[in-house]
Amino acid sequence: MSIEDLRQTIPDYAKDLRLNLGTVLSQPELTKRQLWGTALACAHAVANEDVLTTVAEEAKQHLDETAYNAAQSAAAVMAMNNVYYRTLHLASNKEYGTMRAGLRMNLIRTHGSDPVDFELWCLAVSAINGCGACVDSHEKVVREKGLGADQVLAAFRIASVIHAVAKVLDAETVLG
Repeated sequence: MSIEDLRQTIPDYAKDLRLNLGTVLSQPELTKRQLWGTALACAHAVANEDVLTTVAEEAKQHLDETAYNAAQSAAAVMAMNNVYYRTLHLASNKEYGTMRAGLRMNLIRTHGSDPVDFELWCLAVSAINGCGACVDSHEKVVREKGLGADQVLAAFRIASVIHAVAKVLDAETVLG
């Protein structure tokens, strides 16, 4: 299925998403690698079959193997980290935040892709997963590495639209 085919599966009650999906996947603020890596990481984060398979197929046309794998790695490690660090933030007992995490996070250092792109992908996935601590941490890093507010917002737009499309398509599956 192409991105256009995916857009056409979005029901009329969510037509804004249909329009936005085309728009966010052509934002000039991001390089092709940043854009498609963000889209792929977000598609992994939402795990809707149609969204993931369609975005993954399109991403293969824009990402080399290293970047493709790194975007998937960003989604995987953030699935773990976002739960862990969000929980530390939410817990009333702040002692947990002073303790060693004890979780392997080697992917953050060994992904092999451009470090700023990887951080951007982690940032977008953290937005989907609702971890404020991780959003703040990764936003700080991408800004320090030279990305501007327009690029950060472009990644947030991709995350928000991909998340919403997945939710609508999941709901449509339930309704049959």
